[in-house]
Amino acid sequence: MSDILMPKATAVWLVDNTSLSFEQIADFCGLHFLEVKGIADGEVARDIRGADPIANGQLTREELDKAVSTPSYRMKALVSRHAELLKPAKKAPRYTPVSRRQDRPDAIKWFVRHHPEVTDAQISKLLGTTKSTIEQVRNNTHWNSTNIKPVDPVTLGLVSQIELDAAVRKAAAVKIKQAEKLGIPLDDPSLKPAAAIIPDEEEDTYNSRPDLSVEDVFGSAPSRPVHDEDDED
Repeated sequence: MSDILMPKATAVWLVDNTSLSFEQIADFCGLHFLEVKGIADGEVARDIRGADPIANGQLTREELDKAVSTPSYRMKALVSRHAELLKPAKKAPRYTPVSRRQDRPDAIKWFVRHHPEVTDAQISKLLGTTKSTIEQVRNNTHWNSTNIKPVDPVTLGLVSQIELDAAVRKAAAVKIKQAEKLGIPLDDPSLKPAAAIIPDEEEDTYNSRPDLSVEDVFGSAPSRPVHDEDDED
């Protein structure tokens, strides 16, 4: 497979500016012979401007001259610095340390409870887990379900706060767009930021005793003894 940057544009330039055969151009650009013939006939890549491979640093003048003088010769491309920079960087799969893998079900539970709008695919990508594990945690069929508690994945060290915020923001935007399209109210609690979510235990404790006073919580302040000013003398 050819690593030529902009192969069709390069083929257009070679067709227009050299006497190379279609086979030579096709081999150099990684295209089919008939595709190069179509370019020469004006049937393919009509609106593509030619790209000079010599100016791009992908071909030397000596290599081109050698190919022109020897029709059987196949040109060898140079490694272009520009082509390397434009290649999409392939992300390595997320690695979760062994010591942290047991925490993933807790993080999954946190997503399921507090951000149901985040898709299983997003959770799987963020935490490095599988969709079947997410489904087991959601349905309480995980082998360790009795011990799984919702814990913020940032606290567990499984993701960064930036990654979490980006995932939640993206999922919320999709859900809001769908809600607007279907005419559904946008007051879903799952669309609130994570910081605005009160843990269930704290919320239940507060709501169960709304009539508590300061004295009930902290106790009455001890009375200070009153001294007569004359006693101090």
